[in-house]
Amino acid sequence: MADLSREHNSSPMPGVVRNEDPALDIAHEHQHPHLHHGGGAEKGHIHGHDHMAYSTGTTHEPSVIPKADPNDDALHRRKQAERHADHDIEKTGGLEYEEKGSFSKGRSSSDPAIVEEEDPKRHWISDQYKKYRIFVHIFVGMLFTGWWIASVVVHRHDKNWVIPFLFWLAIMLRLIFFHVPITIVTKPMHFVWNNTGVRITSYVPEKWRLPAGALITIATILVGSFASKESADNTRANRAISLFGLVVFLTCFWGTSRNRSKINWHTVIVGMLTQFIIALFVLRTQAGYDIFTFISELARLLLGFANKGVIFLTDDTVPALPWFFTGVVPPIIFFVSFVQLLYYWGVLQWFIGKFAVFFFWSMRVSGAEAVVASASPFIGQGESAMLIRPFVAHLTKAELHQVMTSGFATIAGSVLVAYIGMGINPQALISSCVMSIPASLAISKLRYPEEEETLTAGRVVIPDDDEHKAANALHAFANGAWLGLKIAGMIVTTLLCIIALLNLVDGLLTWWGRYINLDGEYDLTLELLLGYICYPIAFLLGVSRQGQDLLLVGRLIGIKVIANEFVAFSTLQAADNPKSPYHSLSPRSRLIATYAVCGFGNIGSLGTQIGVLSQISPGRSGDVSRLALSALISGVISTLTSASIAGLIITDQRQFS
Repeated sequence: MADLSREHNSSPMPGVVRNEDPALDIAHEHQHPHLHHGGGAEKGHIHGHDHMAYSTGTTHEPSVIPKADPNDDALHRRKQAERHADHDIEKTGGLEYEEKGSFSKGRSSSDPAIVEEEDPKRHWISDQYKKYRIFVHIFVGMLFTGWWIASVVVHRHDKNWVIPFLFWLAIMLRLIFFHVPITIVTKPMHFVWNNTGVRITSYVPEKWRLPAGALITIATILVGSFASKESADNTRANRAISLFGLVVFLTCFWGTSRNRSKINWHTVIVGMLTQFIIALFVLRTQAGYDIFTFISELARLLLGFANKGVIFLTDDTVPALPWFFTGVVPPIIFFVSFVQLLYYWGVLQWFIGKFAVFFFWSMRVSGAEAVVASASPFIGQGESAMLIRPFVAHLTKAELHQVMTSGFATIAGSVLVAYIGMGINPQALISSCVMSIPASLAISKLRYPEEEETLTAGRVVIPDDDEHKAANALHAFANGAWLGLKIAGMIVTTLLCIIALLNLVDGLLTWWGRYINLDGEYDLTLELLLGYICYPIAFLLGVSRQGQDLLLVGRLIGIKVIANEFVAFSTLQAADNPKSPYHSLSPRSRLIATYAVCGFGNIGSLGTQIGVLSQISPGRSGDVSRLALSALISGVISTLTSASIAGLIITDQRQFS
């Protein structure tokens, strides 16, 4: 074997024929002296044997990799790289995490960060955990199992059992899949799906599959909407109007589509069906109501924690003051800081990734679109676009349109807490955000269908952002506090300026209207004009036709688009004032108005979207500006479709108003 290995003509691969080229014959090999070797380089060289000779200083070319800064976050990046070293496509659900600009690979042994990483004393706890991880996980599993059993036994009559069970189940599944590959679950699922859904679909001719899916969706919506009994003003006639409004919205977008022949009807159909199923789960089932109530209670608790900080800085009477500055701003700052901490730990990316994989798989959108749509309700319109920053320059126009539409269709978690603090129903707010994810995908693809080849087609990628990564958890929390302060300051100053500007416009309109005898009870104001302009929209949503509900809800929609949702929600919550016209708004109209206003679709956010995307990729600023207005309209209508579906299926309006 040794002789054969010295023959260049011999192939090392079994079954591969020998190469007869004489240039590869070992007898024709030539040798030359190594000019860069020093005088002692050949010491110990045994003739006829291979050996390695090392030398230094043979080149003066500088390294292309800069030296690591000892103050950077190399340790954290290294741990992230090790965590994703064994990439299991099944365990990540199709997600790929890319480390951009990381120096964790290819560092020299002289790197101080590597030396510190390999210090056994510094990482003794980590080493012990890796060694005895299974015992730690068994202990944690037994602890939470005991807690769950005790909670069921002690509180089986006076507390809800669904939430503790789901909490216990999530923990146990996570612990189990640390040691068992998730393929034991996914393979049977794929087997069942391939032998049921795929096989049934294969029996249907391809040209009939989309019509069949559309018929199933229509049947589901009709049965889910009209099968339940009537209650209060939620009559079947009002539901029929909401359904008619939904059809009108979709028909208008189909008629104004950029290219009707390119519309992916699979995305549209699945998007509307998913939106309706989410609404059914939240508004019609006790389990869905309990889960979203639990989530809203967690959001309410955040208000209490922020109030503790306010009390420490001021006085225990300050949180009780009916002031926006003390009741809404502190929770925003705390929530943003908390979100940054979750982002550092990777919790938020995990949730966003799971949502993205679901919408990517079910609605056949690109990976970038799925990530942004899933992230928008959690971290807002600007931050969600930052998740795909490396891809923005390469997005198609349809993808850019979708990215902006998703931002306009939902609200961010930072302001969600603020609205809950204002007294808006939390279940309606949270469910509206989730419902608007598939709606934004469906409406955007109806208005601006994909006509190009997408870069992230077939994969979901959330690149790691090294530029803004914190050194540790405390650093992330501090950065979040500063970011929260900036967001809160932006909200406060924007509200101050917008409300002042609206009153200036109202003053000019009122002055002008008095010369044509429009004064007194019906002063000519922007709110009055918007109410009549958006009157047909309020009617199509299925708002109660009693009293002035149509006009009042139309005003709210107009205020939300012209100003922002903060002003609209503040106007809606003026119902607590007996002198406010919104005091007499019916529960059905109040619920539909809550869903209709719950989105970032306003003129101010238009500037935000253009600014953020143009900063990320200056070369695409022209495309962003051309698509922005269409995306704004698509985002507003996406939110309105959620309001229409809420009007279709809600039976107990007072519970959600």
